[in-house]
Amino acid sequence: MGRGGALRRGQAPRRGRAALTLVAAVVVVGCGNSGDGAGGSAGAAHGASASAASPASPPPLSGAELCVSAVGYWAREMLDGGEPYGDYQSMGLSNRQYDILREVVDEARAAKRDQGARAAGELIDRRVRRACADGYRDGGPSRGPWQS
Repeated sequence: MGRGGALRRGQAPRRGRAALTLVAAVVVVGCGNSGDGAGGSAGAAHGASASAASPASPPPLSGAELCVSAVGYWAREMLDGGEPYGDYQSMGLSNRQYDILREVVDEARAAKRDQGARAAGELIDRRVRRACADGYRDGGPSRGPWQS
């Protein structure tokens, strides 16, 4: 028979095999690149370009850089009239870093009063950077100047 007629012997199993092959191909292609970058050639190329496009994570900050960041942040907050958040530990500072903070904020308040906000900000940058560099020149709080 022609179209739409009864199936000839052997056609049904052939269509079943074709459908099964198609489903298997879809599954293989869909799971070819599971995100680990080691997938099939098309998936690997896509994974490589995605990896190249995403920025690498920055290197960890040194102890001195962390000190400058934390103390500088709180110095600006306090200079702008903000209240300290709890005690020095809840601010994420060590006792020595808190001492630096108090000294710098006292000086910055005087500079702000006498020379303006810009001069106070520059003083904070300069003094915090110097004090933290001095504190971490021998490695950190367990050695060197932190023992005072």
